[in-house]
Amino acid sequence: MDCILGIDLGTSSVKAMLLDAREGVIGVEAQGYDVSVPRAGYAEQSPHEWWDGVCRILAALRNKYPAAFSNIRSIGLSGQMHGLVMVDGKGAPLSGAILWPDQRSETECVRIRERARAEGWDAVLKNRVMPGYAFPSLLWVREHRNDLYNNTAKIMQPKDYLRFRLTGETGAEVTDASSTLMFDVSRRDWAFQVTDAFGIRRDIFPECHESLEVAGCVTAAAQEETGLSAGIPVIYGAGDQQCQSIGNGVYGEGTVICNIGTGGQISVFSETDRYDRQLRTNTFCHCTGGAYTVYGAVLSAGMALKWLKDNILHGESYESLSRKAAGTARGSEGLWFLPYLAGERTPHMNPAAKGMFFGLQLCHTEKHLARAVMEGVTYALCDSLDILTEQGAECGQITASGGAANSPVWLQMQADIFDRAVKVCAVREQACLGACILAGVGTGMFKNLREACERFVRYEEAVYLPDSGAVREYAAYRGIFRALYEKNRELFLSPGV
Repeated sequence: MDCILGIDLGTSSVKAMLLDAREGVIGVEAQGYDVSVPRAGYAEQSPHEWWDGVCRILAALRNKYPAAFSNIRSIGLSGQMHGLVMVDGKGAPLSGAILWPDQRSETECVRIRERARAEGWDAVLKNRVMPGYAFPSLLWVREHRNDLYNNTAKIMQPKDYLRFRLTGETGAEVTDASSTLMFDVSRRDWAFQVTDAFGIRRDIFPECHESLEVAGCVTAAAQEETGLSAGIPVIYGAGDQQCQSIGNGVYGEGTVICNIGTGGQISVFSETDRYDRQLRTNTFCHCTGGAYTVYGAVLSAGMALKWLKDNILHGESYESLSRKAAGTARGSEGLWFLPYLAGERTPHMNPAAKGMFFGLQLCHTEKHLARAVMEGVTYALCDSLDILTEQGAECGQITASGGAANSPVWLQMQADIFDRAVKVCAVREQACLGACILAGVGTGMFKNLREACERFVRYEEAVYLPDSGAVREYAAYRGIFRALYEKNRELFLSPGV
């Protein structure tokens, strides 16, 4: 049997999937880790911890499925986007990676935004300049840690570092690179006209490739650490958003993906590089040749429920929170939640936005808090869906993914608030599956994405249909949700808030 390995480097864990090229998923392993917050507004992780996690989960797969592991014929990669990894001339990380929730670079963002407006770069970058993206993070490093900047030989996105450890080859690919704000999205290459204007050295940028290209092969050194056979081809891979798209069977226009993981996204596949002129959504390259993915992003989606579980309701599980939310009426008995715990992207693009509960009364308990958080996250995601619809994107049936797809009450909530049918992929680790499919296509094991998706992507029988009464009720609640942000926007900027 020929097998494929897919590795997905997430924000909260790294996962690996073994896929039989004929029969489907063999097994999945995961290794969790935390985001380091050394100071308020910072978000970092150690690339060494990522690699250690990869070695651990590969050892687990090798022990459980020795025959399949020895028959791995190709490797694909997926990973969290926007992050910045700086390495020296030997490829060693110079510091912790700066991640997408990081908010330290607002001053640098202002400088980039002003120059972008003056130079007309919005049509080049196609995305609003926000903290947490690699470009403002890199400018922050140059301003505040010039020693790191001067010693940087190459910059990478998170999953590109794993590929380097596997192959010894540096390189970037279009989906992740297009999420750095240093990329010409239409030309699918680095936007040196932008980076040159800020004096960024060109030599730190690795050569950029398409996702399906082979980047190199597993080295003897990587074999020693991982147990993988030297010589296995490794493709460039793609960002987690794009891999989730493929893992959900979306390789053409018409289907919407709602992913609620640590962050949340509402995304559509687009054959053209359409983008929102107000820059409220993101337009990035897709992993399928000349296509693109267009989406709105919520920074604190599943992370908001995790915050409630860990910081407020100590000892609760996600399953118990889901059950309690199911036992609460729609609208959480007058309790609303703004999920802007780390600022917000779509639609507000406001790093100063704050989270809040509104309407607390003596009758409210943990079950109301749980449902209010779920509803607040879904209202926020619906704002993204509205914008994509305004742009003319085909927004039909919703495919739900991420941790929230394990919660029936949250799935029904999505159907009612989005006013669309919601289905769920039967393979829950869609980014891993997408990475496997890309690896199979990139190395010729599958003819194309359509063939691979039709073979491996299956959906659960249950489809969540919107209830007309709930749709009307939630439409009214959404009006209150939007008003809460508007009426508190200026307060969010007040000293001490």
